[in-house]
Amino acid sequence: CRIKSRRSGINTNLKSRSKPMSRLQPVRGTADLLPDSMAKHRLVIDAARAASARYGFQEMATPIFEFSEVFSRPLGESSDIVTKENYSFADRGGEILTLRPENTAGVVRAMISGGLTQSLPLKYFYAGPMFRYERPQKGRMRQFHQVGIEYLGPNDALADAEIIACGARFLASLGVLDDCELHLNSLGDSNSRMAYRAALIAYLETFADQLSDDSKTRLAVNPLRILDSKDAGDCAILQDAPRLQDYLNDVSKAHFADLTAALDGAGVAWVFDPLLVRGLDYYCHTAFEFVTTSLGAQGTVLGGGRYDGLAEMLGGPKVAGVGWAAGVERLAMLVETASVNNPRVAILTADDGARQAAFRLAEQLRDAGIDIDLPTSGAMGKKLKKADKAGIRTAVIMGSDELAKNTVQLRNLSDGRQQELPLHPDDCSGLAAAIAKSLLAP
Repeated sequence: CRIKSRRSGINTNLKSRSKPMSRLQPVRGTADLLPDSMAKHRLVIDAARAASARYGFQEMATPIFEFSEVFSRPLGESSDIVTKENYSFADRGGEILTLRPENTAGVVRAMISGGLTQSLPLKYFYAGPMFRYERPQKGRMRQFHQVGIEYLGPNDALADAEIIACGARFLASLGVLDDCELHLNSLGDSNSRMAYRAALIAYLETFADQLSDDSKTRLAVNPLRILDSKDAGDCAILQDAPRLQDYLNDVSKAHFADLTAALDGAGVAWVFDPLLVRGLDYYCHTAFEFVTTSLGAQGTVLGGGRYDGLAEMLGGPKVAGVGWAAGVERLAMLVETASVNNPRVAILTADDGARQAAFRLAEQLRDAGIDIDLPTSGAMGKKLKKADKAGIRTAVIMGSDELAKNTVQLRNLSDGRQQELPLHPDDCSGLAAAIAKSLLAP
């Protein structure tokens, strides 16, 4: 009886936990990239790869997860990303790991651990998924994808101008630059930021009891992060707060002047945004964002800046750096069209007697560089409709009658025109040439 009871309990438990397959959904904040969506993602990533290569950036990749301190050190223990948004976990060996919420820290870590500081300057491009536990909304996912570039070594304003120009060229290649506005600000060097920090603390302390709970914590740890607050009360207080540009020293002003002169000379339009303050500890001097009004509240599609102190925060030598990252999902929403790379030719069999010959011909034509779709079942009418729906405009039709004559039918699915062509079982070069000619025809 006990055995029967246990078995019954197990079965009941399994039934209560299982769900019908029709109810399975992606985890909240994630999404499947089916072919139409993937085509836009690929378009964005390929455009970023091509634009960055134009400027000499080489592609690299870091692990999707790192030791947690790689992110907690530079992002700051009090940052929203570390305290609220990181996906962190302990592995079986007891190591605390974090899925990367951004990739700049990982790239700099790779430079340090790979002993690459002797090879400066370094110019890297990357693309891949990032992870943050945020409230999902349009253009903001918990697993999202970014493309980005990092320029490690130079500390001059022309390096800043180059990566901004690269970002503008990337957006232009997607056809979205005209819908974006480049916002630009100077965060100053460390001396300027220290002077501003003191003035900001003195101002905010007079409103300490009115600040949000998060801002009260930040006031004691990193008051500059309060400038990123979205709390309505904090925003009202910040309206009369000291402005960073009033505390820039001559070095910082000269850096910003060189940057804007370079951008003006290259024809890259920009607007000064004194409220643009990157919320990360390692940023200095240049901060910028390309912003659009076409996506509602999530308006930033590409942003970055200079981070000369990051390598030291990670335990490495002092190495200057500047870079940007762009959200693939947001840019994909701005891209109007992106065609899926469907097979360009379909081989359709009229009867079962031609199946083996069709398979052999498909492989021969693929060897010749032609993309082939070979449906293995279904009536001819359904095959033709499916090919047309997939955007295929050329079909090779073959059946037992054609095989007996060593021929195939080449049909233009757009207008129905059809021609008979010879089929040589061991040499399809003539047929491949005819297909290639048909694909080039208007």
